Amino acid sequence: MTVQLERPLAQAATTALETGVRAERSFGWRDLITPAVCAILVAAEIWYISTRDLDAIESSQLEAAKLWDQTVQHIWISVAIAGMVLGVAIPLGVLVTRRRTRWIAPVVLLVGNVGQAAPTVGLLAIVGGFWLGFWAVALILGAYAMLAVLRNTIVGLQQVDPDVLDAARGMGMSPMAILFRVEFPLAVPVIGAGARTALVLAVATVPLGQNLGAGGLGATLFAGIGQNRDVTILAASLFIAVLAVLMDWAGAMVQRALTPKGIRTA
Repeated sequence: MTVQLERPLAQAATTALETGVRAERSFGWRDLITPAVCAILVAAEIWYISTRDLDAIESSQLEAAKLWDQTVQHIWISVAIAGMVLGVAIPLGVLVTRRRTRWIAPVVLLVGNVGQAAPTVGLLAIVGGFWLGFWAVALILGAYAMLAVLRNTIVGLQQVDPDVLDAARGMGMSPMAILFRVEFPLAVPVIGAGARTALVLAVATVPLGQNLGAGGLGATLFAGIGQNRDVTILAASLFIAVLAVLMDWAGAMVQRALTPKGIRTA
């Protein structure tokens, strides 16, 4: 009886892994709504700035070439932070879900919680006293965003159906093959949600590191705040918000592409 039950289960697992099933919805025109709305908002802001009578200071702060350079810097810093977080949090999440190394889970989660709970502005101020530049900001903000990816990796791997894992073992797959061909693909939606959260957190908190000389739109934002320039504050805030939305949208597209067709829900 056991053999009769395991054989259909193994065949079903093989079919799901190798071919998948048709997704409820693939990529379509609806996926262009978010970038289209963002483009409209940016165009409206540019038009608004062009209609204002700017003084010399505001004209310097809102120079197109300067804003473009800061936007590119902001994207680079945010992606680097997210990449660093993924490179650390996912292996740690795998480690604490393995049978032999589960005992280190409390320590790993404690470190992640400390990084999330520590006051970001205070850490940036302290570190800024002896360390400036890109990596100072990246490491501090990376520690802040670490917990989202770490917890989602743990939850994503733990929610994989044990019967599917048993079927994979019955097919003769090695633990490493099970991890990369079964567990990771099935955990992509949960891990991807954590990665997108970390990316948005990075975009939103990068401006806090502007005093450390890492670059980004924070320089324009805080210059506008310091000099009480409302147009500058509005423009920088809108650009940062649009950037966060676009980064989340891009992360969603990558997440959907990596998710096996059989478990896509959107």
